[in-house]
Amino acid sequence: MAISDFFTAEGKLRRMGKKVTEKYGPPENRQQVIEQLAQMGTPEALGVLLMRFTITSDPSITDAEEKQRVFELIVDAGEKSVGPLEQFVRRQDSVSWALRALAELLPPAQVNDTALAELLRLGAEYTRDPEKKIQLINWLADHRGETPDPKVGPALLPFLGDMSDDVKLAALRALVLDKLDAAREPMLQALVDPDQSARVRQSLLGALADCGFAVQGYREKVEALVQEPYYVDKSGTLKRR
Repeated sequence: MAISDFFTAEGKLRRMGKKVTEKYGPPENRQQVIEQLAQMGTPEALGVLLMRFTITSDPSITDAEEKQRVFELIVDAGEKSVGPLEQFVRRQDSVSWALRALAELLPPAQVNDTALAELLRLGAEYTRDPEKKIQLINWLADHRGETPDPKVGPALLPFLGDMSDDVKLAALRALVLDKLDAAREPMLQALVDPDQSARVRQSLLGALADCGFAVQGYREKVEALVQEPYYVDKSGTLKRR
């Protein structure tokens, strides 16, 4: 940072950002900056305040209390927080707190659209840390509403082929909730994939049975894989005893 930057608003926010994300300093230092950023109340200051969600400090109880305080301050700031929160979802790896805050400020469908848009941007390509995909998928599964968004199910299908087993399992859990007919073929393809892990394959068997899907086109391969308590009945439907 140039000396001239030290006296600018941007320079001040950068310094405050370093303090609010300092894991190892006295918690009082972070807590003071948290309150100062909230008092400033500008979208830029709120964006810096949100960075507290990106670190985990010890002890865990203090970490949880500080994040809860940031959550409350962000929600209290109202509409000014929406832009910084949406930007946080696009840029950061852990987004659960931000989505929860958005849910206090926006209609559920709008929050889900934000989560879905970011999930589609990430796609099913390899990522070093799949946690963000899992958080986004779980959010969409847990906030379906009484009338599920018809965009969500089809968007989740590619994630059955994700490089991460945990992402596959999250997508599978979400898809089972809607019993989407279009999921039958991708589920069966994933089931008979010779490189599929045993953990995911077992969950796929359960999902297919729960959805009541038939195995036409895959019966021979599926019957070679099924184990108790699963079986394929005469009609070609995968069932659980």
